Amino acid sequence: MMNRQFKYPDTKAYNFVMERMKERGVDFDELAKTIYKSQVKFEPNLSMDRVKQYLEDTMHKRELLNNAMVALELDRLTQEKVIAEPLASIIKNDAGVFGVDETLALQIANIYGTIGTTNFGFYDREKDGIIDSFDTDPEHVNTFIDDLLAAIVAAVSGKIAHKYA
Repeated sequence: MMNRQFKYPDTKAYNFVMERMKERGVDFDELAKTIYKSQVKFEPNLSMDRVKQYLEDTMHKRELLNNAMVALELDRLTQEKVIAEPLASIIKNDAGVFGVDETLALQIANIYGTIGTTNFGFYDREKDGIIDSFDTDPEHVNTFIDDLLAAIVAAVSGKIAHKYA
């Protein structure tokens, strides 16, 4: 039942996601560089300052925050061995047929439409920059965070495409 008295905690959700991502080692300058590198060839007048502003704007979207909170918590809870089997093993091993990580990420990529979806497919496959460092880290459960980062790059790239189209 929906509680009509509930007010969505936008600031708390944003702070939660930002703090968790920083705790996990996400460098937002590196994320911006990944976005810039992929988009400057389409928009030569794009600046890093503009990319950082688009990244900041996108990080405030509720669709992103909702999916990011779930993704970050599932990685954390699996790492801390709180998730029950067989789900824990599926997440820990990033089973190829699982797909829930990509499903959450696609919701973020879709914020800016179909271009976000196609961008996500590219970034999820290419694993460029900071995305690759999380995908190949054997010490942590990164099943969701690598796709989360790819989705953020895809969404911001979509925002840039919409802005300069």
